[in-house]
Amino acid sequence: MPLSTPPEYGQSMLPAGTYAGQVVLITGGGTGLGKAMALEFARLGAAIAIISRKPEHLESGLAAIRELGGEVAAVPCDIRDPDQIASAFDQIEEAIGPVTVLVNNAAANFPVAAETMSANAWRTVTQIVLDGTFFCATEFTRRRLVAGEGGAILNIGATYSWTGGPGTAHSAAAKAGVTNLTQSLAVEWAPDDIRVNCLAPGLFLNEDHPDNLVKGVKGGAGRESSRPASRVLLTADCTWHASWTATAAGPEHVACPVPMATPRARRTLLVSSELPCNATLGTSPSSASRPRTGAGRVPKSATFSACTRSCSAESLSSTNSMSASSGSVGRSIPERHARLDTCSEPSARPSTTPQPIPG
Repeated sequence: MPLSTPPEYGQSMLPAGTYAGQVVLITGGGTGLGKAMALEFARLGAAIAIISRKPEHLESGLAAIRELGGEVAAVPCDIRDPDQIASAFDQIEEAIGPVTVLVNNAAANFPVAAETMSANAWRTVTQIVLDGTFFCATEFTRRRLVAGEGGAILNIGATYSWTGGPGTAHSAAAKAGVTNLTQSLAVEWAPDDIRVNCLAPGLFLNEDHPDNLVKGVKGGAGRESSRPASRVLLTADCTWHASWTATAAGPEHVACPVPMATPRARRTLLVSSELPCNATLGTSPSSASRPRTGAGRVPKSATFSACTRSCSAESLSSTNSMSASSGSVGRSIPERHARLDTCSEPSARPSTTPQPIPG
């Protein structure tokens, strides 16, 4: 018997107004799953920002949000270029306000045998998926730190982060990097009330999917037994999960992405009220007394169910205590802001040279 279908697409899981006053930026939010998530956040009261390289994708996202009656800004941006990202954030802030939730959804993928893959093909996908996720996340967090406020980042991963992706080695490797990046940033930015989570959706059919990526999936009679849900997942399966994950009441600092379509047992976050924040993040004389952002709020502690091993609070504490002593996780907010002053100049930002996309 297949997994029961979600309520009709367009109904929301959360109460109306959940995201009122919030600005949600979705990279690649003009098509496919990105547009579906943008619409869901808009239904819940958020102002929506969309960035994309392609004008037609921006127009598609704008039209969809405006038809819903939502507030929206669309800015052209190549997320492989940190300077373009910074400019996009500036334009969004001027149009609809500072971004408070970031969804790193933009990706690139095309089937190609690894031995025939060009260097440009490899760089194109890894730069969009991994570099773009990192550049957007760091730009977002720098601005939240300067504002003295928290925020939420939702990275979109992939289930082949664990299994591998024959025929899409570039995308699978980059998505595995996003998985690890989520783990790293979740712990590093937790003291600043920046929640970092990740969803690994699997394949969600929508009108924007290229046929070469869904061959044998559309229809696919007789293949139900090979699918964990015994059916292809729908956009509503993911959009509801995404909208909940990015709320303050959602999961905090997931050390491993939550896969939504994998034959393995569902991996999820275990939140514990018994572990104090400093036990999870490491205790040192500097970190125990440092100020927290967000009106003195301390992020909820969490234990994590990881992919290949369990990370106890003790191991997290010892790992991050060492990081604190080396001056990474343990640095104080003023110290971070001193670093941000140097990073605010365009010349100090990381730079890359975007390559044209094959085809």
